[in-house]
Amino acid sequence: MPEFAIASDGIKLAFERMGEGPAIVLVHGFGSSRSQNWKSTGWYGGLTQAGFSIVAMDCRGHGDSGKPHDVSAYGHDRMAEDVLAVMDAAGLGQALVCGYSMGGFIGLRLLDTHPERITRLALAGVGAHYLEDRITAPEARASLADALLTDDKDGISDPRARMFRAFADQPGKDRFALAACMRAMSPRLPPATLAALKRPILVVCGELDDTAGRPEPLAAAFADGKAVIIPNRDHMSAVGDRHTRQAVTDFFGA
Repeated sequence: MPEFAIASDGIKLAFERMGEGPAIVLVHGFGSSRSQNWKSTGWYGGLTQAGFSIVAMDCRGHGDSGKPHDVSAYGHDRMAEDVLAVMDAAGLGQALVCGYSMGGFIGLRLLDTHPERITRLALAGVGAHYLEDRITAPEARASLADALLTDDKDGISDPRARMFRAFADQPGKDRFALAACMRAMSPRLPPATLAALKRPILVVCGELDDTAGRPEPLAAAFADGKAVIIPNRDHMSAVGDRHTRQAVTDFFGA
């Protein structure tokens, strides 16, 4: 059973922890959950066997956490504060942080606003398209949110929108909460802000990930960035590849 932290607006935030050693906070991708993103793909066992402890959370709108339908309940700044609430509940003053896709966006916001809480940040499933506003632009967010809500699934023509809708239609997920989360997605951090981030940052993406793009341009935007490419993997398959997990494990153990 999960533990729960309480966000500043009263939303319940589910999390679980296990293992001994340096703590890694795991923040999942959009439409996923701690269990789907990290547990079922081998991250729990792999990281704890490597000598780390983990705190894996469900973001608001996802998993066992509260699922408001109001757009104003979301946004990456608010969701970054949720990570702090979970860290506080778990007794973590500082931690290593790993975010996948949306979780990486949230990790960047947290590093910008509370750098003292993060020692190293791993971004998986986030790449060059972050620099281009490919997903975070308002029109892109609105298009994806509309695809999550439409009754005519067969009329969704954009491959990325079809991917998100299929993911959101999985059992136990709330499309209305996910659509609100998508509409509230915050703009990307500007290049000057990215360059000013002081912690080491890993950027790891699948070679075939056309949702995130290549990792090298984003890694180059940071003062201390490193890029890793996972061969023959796309946005959905890279998270479960042992090479992705190994790249993060090696980075956090350096």
